[in-house]
Amino acid sequence: MIRVLIVDDHRLFRSGVRAELGDSIHVVGEAEDVESAVKAIAELTPDVVLLDVHMPGGGGQEVLRRVLGSGGQVRFLALSVSDAAEDVIGVIRGGARGYVTKNISGRELTDAIRRVAEGDAVFSPRLAGFVLDAFASTEAPPIDPELDSLTQREREVLRLIARGYAYKEIAKELFISVKTVETHVSSVLRKLQLSNRHELSRWATARRLV
Repeated sequence: MIRVLIVDDHRLFRSGVRAELGDSIHVVGEAEDVESAVKAIAELTPDVVLLDVHMPGGGGQEVLRRVLGSGGQVRFLALSVSDAAEDVIGVIRGGARGYVTKNISGRELTDAIRRVAEGDAVFSPRLAGFVLDAFASTEAPPIDPELDSLTQREREVLRLIARGYAYKEIAKELFISVKTVETHVSSVLRKLQLSNRHELSRWATARRLV
C-alpha cells in the first residue's frame, strides 16, 4: 500500500483528506509547516507527500528545496487552493511530480497519488497548460526584483486584492484573520512603495498576476 504524508497548515483539512482517502491509501503522518514536514519526511519515509503550497516557514517550495536538495527520493504531489500560474510553475520547477487543486474528489485524489507514486506527472486539467507553456520556452523567465521581494502569502493576498476581494473575503479564502490580511497588505504596500489597494491592483494587473 502507498505510504502518504499529508502536509498542510490547516488541521481540519488534513483530517478531511485522511477521511477521503480511507483505507485505499496508508497515511503515515501529518505535518503543518516546513520544519515539521522536513522532519516527518526524514523519519517516516513516505512514498508520496501531499504538499500545500502556502505554509508557515517558507511554503511548499522550501520543503522541496530542503528535501530534494539533500538527495531525498520521495515524490511530491502539490495539493493547494491556489490555481495561480506562478505557484504551479514554482513547485513543478522545484521538483513536484504534480499539482491538483483542493476541489478534487477523494477518488480523483487517490488516483493522482497512485499515478505519482508510479512516476507519472499529474495535473488538474486547467493547470496543465501553465506547465506546458512554462517548459515550452527555453528562455529563462525575466527577473522581477519587486515581485521576488514578496512572500508567497503576500503574493496570494495581492492577487485577491487585484481581483476585487474585500479583506473579509480574503481572510475567509486563505483561512487567516482580517488583521493578518491587513498586515500583509501593509507589508506589500511598503515593499512596492505604493499608496493604496487601487495602485496594488494596477501593479498586479500589469504583471498578469490576476
